Amino acid sequence: MPASPAKARRIVDIALDEHSVARRTPEVEHERAVALFDLLEENEFALVGHESAGPYKLHIGVFEQRLVIAVHDSHDKKLRDIVLSLTPFRKIVKDYFLICESYYAAIKKLGTAQIESLDMGRRGLHNEGSELLRERLAGKIAIDLDTARRLFTLICALHITV
Repeated sequence: MPASPAKARRIVDIALDEHSVARRTPEVEHERAVALFDLLEENEFALVGHESAGPYKLHIGVFEQRLVIAVHDSHDKKLRDIVLSLTPFRKIVKDYFLICESYYAAIKKLGTAQIESLDMGRRGLHNEGSELLRERLAGKIAIDLDTARRLFTLICALHITV
């Protein structure tokens, strides 16, 4: 029996290419794990213009300075590769990691006001990266903002020379 449309338009499994995953601080690794868990718990994802309505399995990696999202159906049949240049993401990712490092350092030694300011900046950059991802995927993949936010976190976890 096929899944209902709402249950079908989602990601049910995701794998990050371990050769692409950069080793970051424990805090960033924790964010990656949380984003991965949250993404699988709740997401909205669909290939645009494809007969398969999902559910989907993703394999995400970096190959020759390009983000590659391999989209498979629930039976592991490859449906499509989405390939995006990483160039538009470089500055946002670099700035995001810099502010994250400052934020985590601030938690250990600064006051509430400074921590809140850094957190607002961090969330702002995260939103900017998420919106850029949605723009770059337009016409290929339909995702909601929360799914884009979690995918952006995973993209940040991949090896990107910043």
